[in-house]
Amino acid sequence: MISGGGTGGHIFPAIAIAQAVREREPDARFLFVGAEGKMEMQKVPAAGFAIEGLPIRGFQRGSVLKNLGLPWRLLRSMLKARSLVRSFKPQVAVGVGGYASGPLLAAAQRMNVPTLIQEQNSFPGKTNIHLAKRAKRICVAYAGMEKYFPADRILLTGNPVRTDTVKLTGKKPRGLEHFGLRDDAPIVFITGGSLGARGINRGVEAALRLWKEAGLQVVWQTGMPYFKQAHDAAARLGYADCHVLEFVDRMDLAYAVADLVVARAGAMSISELCIVAKAAILVPLPTAAEDHQTHNARALTDVGAAVLLRDADAPAELGPKVIELARDPQALDRLRLAIAGLATHDAAQAIAAEVIRLARAPQAG
Repeated sequence: MISGGGTGGHIFPAIAIAQAVREREPDARFLFVGAEGKMEMQKVPAAGFAIEGLPIRGFQRGSVLKNLGLPWRLLRSMLKARSLVRSFKPQVAVGVGGYASGPLLAAAQRMNVPTLIQEQNSFPGKTNIHLAKRAKRICVAYAGMEKYFPADRILLTGNPVRTDTVKLTGKKPRGLEHFGLRDDAPIVFITGGSLGARGINRGVEAALRLWKEAGLQVVWQTGMPYFKQAHDAAARLGYADCHVLEFVDRMDLAYAVADLVVARAGAMSISELCIVAKAAILVPLPTAAEDHQTHNARALTDVGAAVLLRDADAPAELGPKVIELARDPQALDRLRLAIAGLATHDAAQAIAAEVIRLARAPQAG
């Protein structure tokens, strides 16, 4: 059983782990457990795996009424999770984070099913810290996680990424054609995830005039809510070299052409940037739980592998910082070299090996 979801940053690693297990054990059976109404309920079946949903959901900030039913939802989720474990009889349960991960792993542990936690961030949430006390293995993406987890059960594997996203060899010419770009001026790729990032988008809009005057080419992925405003802002300036897109469906091509990437500091974005070895400005989401995106970013910036910019400072500072880096090839090379040194390859295979080892081990004790 594999539990978790809510965002692509949890769903795609879970699918990657399942696919890696299936490669090694073609007859293995899988059941995913997600949260009702979340994107995993569509993405997981599309990848060829069965999924069940729990009625769990997160705390809604600023709305007392919407949170009144949370205790009841949690109880129902715990009861359903226990029922799913009892009926599916898994040999191992994996948690990748997200609302559903807590109830499912807690139920599995109470029923003596070996559990594996895949912790993606450099600063774990309270649920995983609690679950780790009874987990058989904790696969992590950052060194130094013994501050939070039992040291003898930690395995540094890195985060699983979508392999088609990070294979860039020979793709730059196709990427230039795909986005309508030239090879004679710096290219900046802006991405805030599938829904966009308000702080980054505000920073980009404030920087457009500067970037146009500097001759930068821009691929700006805005997310649906900000697309029209961004499109109109670029059009008003006549900024033909700014390509505004609601969503980028070929991240591999975007990475292939980019000289510099501006992104949030989610765990999966950082893992991808390390593997593709791209110079990056990281703008952490300030409202992320336990401020984990800032912790993720600092794991890179503290060793000179990326540039950190606060969300609140993006409107004033993003434009000049991008120009500064784009005009300094040596600085870009230093960032690329440093971030490449942090890459962990074949994470899904390493985690799959641990999943299979736990599934084959005696389940008592």
